[in-house]
Amino acid sequence: MTRKSGPRPRRVPQRTCVACRQEQGKRELVRIVRTVAGPVEVDPRGRKPGRGAYLCRNRACWEQALRRGTIEHALKTTLSPADRAALVAFAATMPLKSVVSTRAAEDSSGDSAVEIRDNELT
Repeated sequence: MTRKSGPRPRRVPQRTCVACRQEQGKRELVRIVRTVAGPVEVDPRGRKPGRGAYLCRNRACWEQALRRGTIEHALKTTLSPADRAALVAFAATMPLKSVVSTRAAEDSSGDSAVEIRDNELT
């Protein structure tokens, strides 16, 4: 008996935000890349060559990543003052969403939860 089924669903590449550690679809995040020439740039299309890191489209994640140095760690480089200023300017264009991380009691499957509030605070 042959099994007739529809087309196979497309696989969506998943990436993790370096600030909040939430896994999302690649297109939902913003890629930052350390180019071969050295400078760190925002890569809106996600196609530039070089070492990349991903951040949510959320100003709180950008501020947290810049403050804690997780971008530098993920890109294995030190941000120059010009690179940092460019990233801060780009972060200012992002919507402000409050990200509240909570330690939830583990449910029966052993997973913990992260609570996110999507209301904009502008």
